[in-house]
Amino acid sequence: MRHLNAGRKFDRNSSNRRAMFKNLVANLLAHGQITTTVAKAKEVRRITERVITKAKRVGPELNVAEVSAPVARHRLAVKRDIGKFLPKFAERTVNKDEVETLNLVEHLFLEVAPKFMDRPGGYTRIIKANNRRGDNAPLAIIQLIGFEKVKRVAPESLAVKAPKVRATAPAAAPASEG
Repeated sequence: MRHLNAGRKFDRNSSNRRAMFKNLVANLLAHGQITTTVAKAKEVRRITERVITKAKRVGPELNVAEVSAPVARHRLAVKRDIGKFLPKFAERTVNKDEVETLNLVEHLFLEVAPKFMDRPGGYTRIIKANNRRGDNAPLAIIQLIGFEKVKRVAPESLAVKAPKVRATAPAAAPASEG
């Protein structure tokens, strides 16, 4: 029985699993959406929602001098706590030739979390996609709710196609004998 054993193992040891999730969450926050397997997407959703909720509770103002010292210390502690999990920098493409380097913690606090201030939860969406070509693993697109880059489109292999109708010439009427 697996009582109180939450989470999937993915046939990896804990350090590899942690590094995998760290990179997946970082890419999701940097790019707004990623494509991965359905099982990984469900696990990444858990982690991402917790990170966004922590950042949202603290608020977007990180370096405000008007706040009291305990509030400033709490904000700094939360920022460092999230910074322990996320990588420091991530790269994302702005244009086809231009790459932007993001400070992920600052990006999370200043751009991602303020978008979800009115939302009580459910910051991500999982859209199931077609299966991976090599091993037929079910794929999914996980995206942040405000990020609307890809619309769900049925892949060509799964789309229902109208049957082809052959255009035949009408059969010649038999000559009547009469």
